[in-house]
Amino acid sequence: PMKHIIVAVDFSNATPGVLEMAVSLAKSFGAGLELLHVVEPEPSYTAYGFTPDEFPAMNAFHEEAQRRAAIKLEELLATVKADVPGATSLMTEGSPLHALLARVKESSADFVVIGSHGHGVIASLLLGSVAEGMVRKATVPTLVVPAAPEK
Repeated sequence: PMKHIIVAVDFSNATPGVLEMAVSLAKSFGAGLELLHVVEPEPSYTAYGFTPDEFPAMNAFHEEAQRRAAIKLEELLATVKADVPGATSLMTEGSPLHALLARVKESSADFVVIGSHGHGVIASLLLGSVAEGMVRKATVPTLVVPAAPEK
């Protein structure tokens, strides 16, 4: 039986469809729902030719991005709780694919819902790299929800 569904959210145009699908699955199966957002780690700015004097500004920018992501995640969780009262959210840092695979393992999730991105005609033929990687490496059933077409 499906008990714990992880839904990966990245606040892109794919997110509304992904959430809708995950919520309806959770309701149908009486499963728990976890919204997972992965923040990419702060890059090593030396690689980009920045000097250590410039790091504090970069660091502040990264922290602000994380703060905004946390707020967005809470807002999404609030909308989901109307339908799935026990839903939870988690923000973690790392490479999106690895962080998602690790979370699936550690939470004993038995189903994953993820979005693929539509960015123009060519790109929409290819899944986003995280969705593609998830389909190849998934240890549990994974549903890929296509992004809504660009208007």
